[in-house]
Amino acid sequence: MAEPLWTSDEIIAATRGKLAGKPFVATGVSIDTRTIEPGDLFVALGGVRDGHEFVEEAMAKGAAGVLASRQVFGSAVMVDDVLKALERLGAAARDRAPQVRRGAVPGSVGKTSVTQAIVAGLKLAGRAHSSVKSYNNHIGVPLTLARMPRDTERAVFEIGMNHAEEIRPLTRMVRPHAAVVTTVGPVHVENFPDGEAGVAKAKAEVFAGLEVGGVAVLNADDRWFDVLKDEALKVGAAVRTFGHGERCDARLIDFQGAPNGTEGGHAVVQARFHGKGLDFPILQTGFHWGLNSMAVLLMLEALEVDLGDSLAALGSFEPLEGRGAERTIRLPKGGFTLIDESYNANPISMAAAIATLGARATSGRKIVALTDMLELGEEAPGFHAALAEPLAAAKVDLVFCAGPLMKSLWDALPPTRRGGYAETAAELAPLVVRTAEPGDVVMVKGSNGSKAGAVAAALTALDARSGEAG
Repeated sequence: MAEPLWTSDEIIAATRGKLAGKPFVATGVSIDTRTIEPGDLFVALGGVRDGHEFVEEAMAKGAAGVLASRQVFGSAVMVDDVLKALERLGAAARDRAPQVRRGAVPGSVGKTSVTQAIVAGLKLAGRAHSSVKSYNNHIGVPLTLARMPRDTERAVFEIGMNHAEEIRPLTRMVRPHAAVVTTVGPVHVENFPDGEAGVAKAKAEVFAGLEVGGVAVLNADDRWFDVLKDEALKVGAAVRTFGHGERCDARLIDFQGAPNGTEGGHAVVQARFHGKGLDFPILQTGFHWGLNSMAVLLMLEALEVDLGDSLAALGSFEPLEGRGAERTIRLPKGGFTLIDESYNANPISMAAAIATLGARATSGRKIVALTDMLELGEEAPGFHAALAEPLAAAKVDLVFCAGPLMKSLWDALPPTRRGGYAETAAELAPLVVRTAEPGDVVMVKGSNGSKAGAVAAALTALDARSGEAG
């Protein structure tokens, strides 16, 4: 049987609730009956569908009890507001484990991958806890805290935002000992009257929750570095920097991609860490992972992880699905390489991914399938059209575009580079499928909301069919 996470008495004390039914012991916390495990506390949150409607299903699947605001089937802790109760449960989990070194990761680009790379290092160092998936909002952060076992030694939390004043309450829940802002870019700018400057100020809110003497890890190459640094210093944080500059605590000297872009090969990072030379291999192939690895090293150091464990973690951390994961798609007469970047996209990550593709050696063509980058505001068409320049610099052979915003890029491309255009990703997918040939490298990238994953899935299905045929 799994270790007890919460007793009903502890839940009552934390949430200021009352017991209905018999006392119980929970071994986990869940908000979704699709993934609930036997022994979980089911949290009946409101939303598009009221969680109370799913209580019977949760209990049938073995839930130990329910956190609810109205009478339900089975044992429950009754509260006035379920979300506020979840927040209190998260705070109680934090307070009952004062030994935990906690980290926080906001940023316009790469926060999920950087968070998971940090997790890999924390796990090598001891008992670790972290966000799952991209649980980084007003529900995901308290849920992640509430799931934290009391014997945890280190934890890291991804913190996201779409608007100002969203990060501040989340970082005050986490109270991190170290926080890294991966980078600031034109993401969610449609929600900020002052554009990217507003995004920078919103990211800097993470320092409001830093524990006394906490560490702020900042990208010295970022144009908003001074804004972030000033906010970090206001709360008395110790600032640690990463970038290309000589004064950086973690200085990137060079990033050498995997030999010939081979699948499964190691890239090599050449760096100086606190002034000492440091060369190490990583499984990531994207150029942006040079700086990402510097951020990871500084965060792991701040969370008291040995450098050897940090390097070992980076050396074995594989690209996440939809965030640079690669696979060979087998065809009857050979295979092509699929680079799946379909989970998210913005101008910064697009440019980095295109540059990485340009540096690869391949026996075939370099092909990209791109869908709309979302939440870019009035400047969105210009951001899309501007991708024509990095695509030309990378000598990409064919560009496929889907969506009304990507039409701006399509119009800016020379005819020789145009692969195909469609209004939706679903309509674009068969065009890309028909084009891919053995030896090609095909990269799929776009915002999750513009369904780039449909193109990646169609290409992946080619491999499944060829396997069945064989």
